[in-house]
Amino acid sequence: MAEPQPKTQTKTRIQAINEDIILSAALEVFSAFGYRGSTVDQIAERAGMSKPNLLYYFHRKDDIYRAVLEKTLAQWLTPLRGLDPNGEPLAEIARYIRAKMAMSRDNPKASRLFANEMLHGAPAIGDFLSGPMKVLVDDTARIIKTWIAKGQIAAIDPYHLIFSIWAMTQHYADFDIQVRAVLGADSEHFADAETTIIRLIQDGLKPRS
Repeated sequence: MAEPQPKTQTKTRIQAINEDIILSAALEVFSAFGYRGSTVDQIAERAGMSKPNLLYYFHRKDDIYRAVLEKTLAQWLTPLRGLDPNGEPLAEIARYIRAKMAMSRDNPKASRLFANEMLHGAPAIGDFLSGPMKVLVDDTARIIKTWIAKGQIAAIDPYHLIFSIWAMTQHYADFDIQVRAVLGADSEHFADAETTIIRLIQDGLKPRS
């Protein structure tokens, strides 16, 4: 699976709107039933359109599924690419954590769909993970290594730092039910979680005197 790229074919406003409606409906269906348990009929019903109309935009269920994952990955890659090598490291990492927490808060179903894809061996996006995703993580690791070499942050494995941030931030999307069971169904916990994660990471990265 190639890295998500903007489509070159110009869409009409109506086409763009309808594709967004379909992908939003598909996210709801796939996150609830998984890939195998979902049908094009379910997605069409959720989108409020006929099955033939939906198939005008996406010919197969597989095409819809890949498009939803591509949209999710494109959104998730943006803040990681945005790390400024010349910025203040702790501030850059805090900004990245805030962006990831916002994604967990605002679009938890996309995170759960991605997690489900991982649990099933990433059949749709395995090539992406070992290709473009690895390249991006390698590039980010080099930025972190440069900060370490300059003495701006403590020496730490950059890959496991990235994995730790992913694990901590996505927990609040993938395990929201667990969090709310402990904190209360009406808990507004994201602000506290964000502050806690940033403090843990920043304290661990401060250079040792």
